[in-house]
This record gives sequence, structure tokens and C-alpha cells, in this order.
Amino acid sequence: MPTVQINARIDAALKKALEEYCRSRGIVMNHFIQEAIIDRLEELEDVKDLKALRHEPTRPLSEVLAELNLDGSI
Repeated sequence: MPTVQINARIDAALKKALEEYCRSRGIVMNHFIQEAIIDRLEELEDVKDLKALRHEPTRPLSEVLAELNLDGSI
């Protein structure tokens, strides 16, 4: 995948903490930031999915068990 550069302004203390964290663990800062952005985007999608799930109707457990053939009948 081709890479591009982005710019962002962050607090100097945050940048120093990030540099120290990455240095102490042998992590490349670019990789760390890219993974953090991906994780955050995935979390936002999960929240969106969760909100949609909350509006789905519920079904009685007996109905679900019968559908899965786990209700004791054959």
C-alpha cells in the first residue's frame, strides 16, 4: 500500500511521551501511530454496529433454541 505523509499538531508533552514509549519498546513511531488510528476507526465502527443492534427486536430463548435444534426435540 502506498504511503502518504500527514501532519498533526499535538501537545509537546504527548509527543515526548510517545517518543519515549516507542523508544523503550523498540517500536517505530510511524507504525505505532498507524496502528492507533486503525484501532480507533475500528472502535468507531463497533460503536455504530452496537447502536444498530440495540434497535433489533429480541426473541424468546425457547425460539432460538428450537431454531438451533437445542430444545430437546428431534
